[in-house]
Amino acid sequence: MNSVNPVVRPVAGKTHPQSSDRVMDILLYTFAVLFLIVIIYPLYFIVIASFSDPSAVAGGQVWVLPKGFTLDGYKELFKHENIWIGYRNTILYTVVGTAIGLFVNISAAYALSRKDLVGRKLLSLFFIFTMFFSGGLIPTFLTIRDFHMYDTFLVMVLPFSVIVYDIIVARTFFQSSIPEDLWEAAQLDGCGNLRYFAQIVLPLSKAIIAVLGLWIAVGYWNSYFNALIYLKNPDLHPLQLILRNILITNQMQSGMGTGEAAQIALRMANLMRYSVIIIATVPIMCVYPFVQKYFNQGVMIGAVKS
Repeated sequence: MNSVNPVVRPVAGKTHPQSSDRVMDILLYTFAVLFLIVIIYPLYFIVIASFSDPSAVAGGQVWVLPKGFTLDGYKELFKHENIWIGYRNTILYTVVGTAIGLFVNISAAYALSRKDLVGRKLLSLFFIFTMFFSGGLIPTFLTIRDFHMYDTFLVMVLPFSVIVYDIIVARTFFQSSIPEDLWEAAQLDGCGNLRYFAQIVLPLSKAIIAVLGLWIAVGYWNSYFNALIYLKNPDLHPLQLILRNILITNQMQSGMGTGEAAQIALRMANLMRYSVIIIATVPIMCVYPFVQKYFNQGVMIGAVKS
């Protein structure tokens, strides 16, 4: 028996779906590439400018590659031995502060996500209230002084560890991603609150822990204002504050000179600006690849709910 293959005829007036998809893909990829260039090029320019002759940078001659390759900016910065003290302090503040911040924010978020918590709505309003209203700088300073934390290591990691925005994000994650049935099943097996949180909730929350950990770590790494206000001992200063002081001192010295010496000092001050950004930014950027696999999942938490 002969089989007859049916003939498929195109419907008049219909556009082939693949052609429109290709056009849309081309537009999206083009926009994505342009957007990526706009974001990446400023950072790339800072990198090549830190290795270029300051006169070439000031004259607009540096675009794609360094011109007049030099390491003078980095050499001048690393002449200051307190930079290594700043690195040590900043790493300690970041590691300890991130650990404390994750502990208090994740714990508070999980507690507020539990429907059986007495006064949950009132506590949530209390936290949210602090996002919009605060006592101000002077009452905060007096409180820190009265708690004997002024000019100590603790002032950089303890008083500002609670971040309400992070608590809200984590609470949304727990409410939308941790099934209530897990708690009921754990209760049947005799599991208590602390054991349930430590052995069941936390292993299921790697995405939000990674995201909040990155946010908190970046905040501690870039922090200099708290050190400026609450630390007077130079041995406790973080890297950002030390780099700020070096730049201010260098600019003041360049403004005090005259003639050719002043021009050389000014060019060196401009070169050091770019070197400072690289020194302060690259270490924390190296952390991102380790949390990238969790970041895309965690950053979208709460955006779509079933």
